[in-house]
Amino acid sequence: MADTADVSVAPTLRPGPRPVAEGQSELPHQTLWSRWTKPRQGKDPRTPWQRDYVKRLRVTDLLVILWAVFAAQLIWFDSAALMLDFPTSGSAQVSYTVVSLVLAVCWYIALGALQSRDPRIIGLNSDEYRRVGEASLWVFGLFAMVSYLLKLELARGYFLTTIPLGVLGLLTSRWLWRNWLHLERRLGHFGLRVVIVGSPVTVTTVARQLIEHPEAGYFVAGVCVDHGEPGTTLGNTGIPVLGSVSDAIAAMDEADASTLVVTASRLLPPRKLRELSWALEPGRRHLVMAPTLIDVAGPRISTRPVAGLPLMHVETPRYEGGARAVKRSFDICSTLLGLLLLSPLLIVVAIAVKLDSPGPILFRQDRVGKNGTHFKMLKFRSMRVGAEAMLAKLEAERLAAGDTEVGNSVMFKMKHDPRVTRVGRVLRRYSIDEFPQFFNVLKGDMSLVGPRPPLPREVELYESDVTRKFLVKPGITGLWQVSGRSNLDWDASVRLDLYYVENWTLAGDMVILWRTARAVFARQGAY
Repeated sequence: MADTADVSVAPTLRPGPRPVAEGQSELPHQTLWSRWTKPRQGKDPRTPWQRDYVKRLRVTDLLVILWAVFAAQLIWFDSAALMLDFPTSGSAQVSYTVVSLVLAVCWYIALGALQSRDPRIIGLNSDEYRRVGEASLWVFGLFAMVSYLLKLELARGYFLTTIPLGVLGLLTSRWLWRNWLHLERRLGHFGLRVVIVGSPVTVTTVARQLIEHPEAGYFVAGVCVDHGEPGTTLGNTGIPVLGSVSDAIAAMDEADASTLVVTASRLLPPRKLRELSWALEPGRRHLVMAPTLIDVAGPRISTRPVAGLPLMHVETPRYEGGARAVKRSFDICSTLLGLLLLSPLLIVVAIAVKLDSPGPILFRQDRVGKNGTHFKMLKFRSMRVGAEAMLAKLEAERLAAGDTEVGNSVMFKMKHDPRVTRVGRVLRRYSIDEFPQFFNVLKGDMSLVGPRPPLPREVELYESDVTRKFLVKPGITGLWQVSGRSNLDWDASVRLDLYYVENWTLAGDMVILWRTARAVFARQGAY
């Protein structure tokens, strides 16, 4: 295992849940919900939580749909006006209660038909939410066509109320269930035990990703690497090596794993990989291919079978054309609305900054933006005048004292910076000092969402791959800000910025803006 000594994962990461001790009837974390999900015997004893979780989704989906349709009915009709006239027959009438029941049944069936409860997507990315939305649109599109063809005079207000109530309720219930599932998975429950097969380097990369994101539900039970020796561990990760690549099936039995994750390995030619897939028990054991390309979002990936080869196409990110126009329009409209709503607060803050300490209200700082161009970024002044001149002295003092407070080695941050004023500490705590950057957005130097705008002295320390962040405009907020801010180390900050650059979507921007509001109130990493 000498070839695995140079690969490492943070020692604080653990490779998944430990089995229940002999004679122990329940897991240590025992709640009402975990008692509800106690494994039951059946055709697939390895994934009982999937069946139980889908059942809960079915129950909550049905309850939400019934609530939405009958709430809309009660809003628009009283007890004496629940009848629907058919123009083709003056005597034919149908109660709106019947219409509501038919609508609820069709809506419920559509959610299942579009596989919104598929175990492969629950708790992951946005596919689950997208399918819920698509099922809802299909149902109401169908009802609209039937209403038009049969000339039924359905009340428009009834449907215009039912749609938002139902979709909002369904998305909220799915979000609540997802958060509960993520919590349980972080505690080591309700996931799939996996064995990773491949070369030491690629196995370590995949293991690191799965261990750092337990909410994905893949718990690393062990690995099989090239010329692996049972009884050893993978580097300093603590993950047990269960054998060589040829021992994969036996390793799954030993680790009680249901999923085999295959990465690149010179010992896995196509014929060997095909034989490995044949050896898996159909329906109970699954094969997952893990490419070494990471940090690529789902919308950029498509699988196309060509000449018997399952080729995975990864679209090259584009930063021009219609997407660029949409992003700019969104920035302008949202910024104008934000300035209108926040104008009273901006006036109060400007007065407070002026009265707190001598100096200008706004602080203008040189930053590097799109294509490496420099611009003056605006902020409410939160430091004393001349703070920039004190920077070198503070850095020297921090290094001499061995201060470990600073999040990373490129961006200088201090939790107790003596240059910050009294008002400035409040402004920074809630990120209010960033609000003047709305004017940078209107000018076109920045975007609402994007990578962090770096200082010129930071850019001088960048490696070549980091400069890829300059393909887009920097943002007031971004993945860096909502994922830990100054608490993150340099590698994590760079990775988040590059992930955003490679996988930008308007929907993603909206999610980041929502997470920004939560991060501001949480105040984590803000100093």
